[in-house]
Amino acid sequence: MRSLSQLKTLLSPEAWLKALLPKALGQAALSRLHGLGHIVRSPFGGSRTTPAPTVTLDGECRAGCVYLVGAGSGDVELLTLKAARLLQQADAVVYDRLVGDDVLALIPAGHERYYVGKERGHHSVPQAEIGALLVKLAQEGKSVVRLKGGDPGVFGRMGEELAALAEGGIQAEIVPGITAASAAAADMGIPLTDRAHAQQLRFITAQLCRKDGEPDWATLARQDETLIFYMGLTKVEAICAGLRRNGLPDDWPIMLVANASLPEQASLVGTLADMPAKLAASPLPSPCLIVVGSVVRMTETTPAAGDKALAAPPTP
Repeated sequence: MRSLSQLKTLLSPEAWLKALLPKALGQAALSRLHGLGHIVRSPFGGSRTTPAPTVTLDGECRAGCVYLVGAGSGDVELLTLKAARLLQQADAVVYDRLVGDDVLALIPAGHERYYVGKERGHHSVPQAEIGALLVKLAQEGKSVVRLKGGDPGVFGRMGEELAALAEGGIQAEIVPGITAASAAAADMGIPLTDRAHAQQLRFITAQLCRKDGEPDWATLARQDETLIFYMGLTKVEAICAGLRRNGLPDDWPIMLVANASLPEQASLVGTLADMPAKLAASPLPSPCLIVVGSVVRMTETTPAAGDKALAAPPTP
């Protein structure tokens, strides 16, 4: 696991030049080239020189502040630079179940860690207690990272935690992360929107499919958008039935992606009519994302699908 100092070194202009230039040029040539910047050419003619880019990881992590940080989809290389820096600097990290071990390994030894993960039917720490913990740690003068899987603002209860921090008079900062929908679509080699397939994109929590709740299937059953259902693995049959009942054809594409971006990623591609049976024959683990829309058909021809996208689902 690379430390913050190693990341700084790797991201420096000198490191990139050393890696790209032939050794025969020597240090003198390297010194002359560094600082010359880039020549930017216009498609309409002419060019200009711009300063060489730099990436800094020296930002501040303020005492008494809570950073609501997205850990991304699980792949540590998809973590933002700002998130990595804050994990290195924070006095305390409060993290969820879906944060991977490789991401947690960025937290230096001796820094405080608090696990507050939730899973279906097993809430280890009530939400009110999580908010109280964040306030308490910040009031002790610590810099705090509240680390959430994916993006903290997408079905991550961030609003509830912001409200708790506001009530406690605690400063907060939001650091977005790559949400599961983006990671799953990227690994399957498809876009979420496309002029020929989907002019709209909608994120839906499948928790609305509970016994006492029901999505507005009539507004969801459209052929010009992509639907993304989060937390819906146990609701696949209800989702397929609701959309079919309200006008989407039986052969409308649907895709399930479990553990998006991780080595154990697995997927199923089918139709609204056959997906419940496919899932019963080849169960997928949680967390699992559901994608509904004609963009799913692009998995058949995409040149961008990686090995994980082609992997078979686990044997039940």
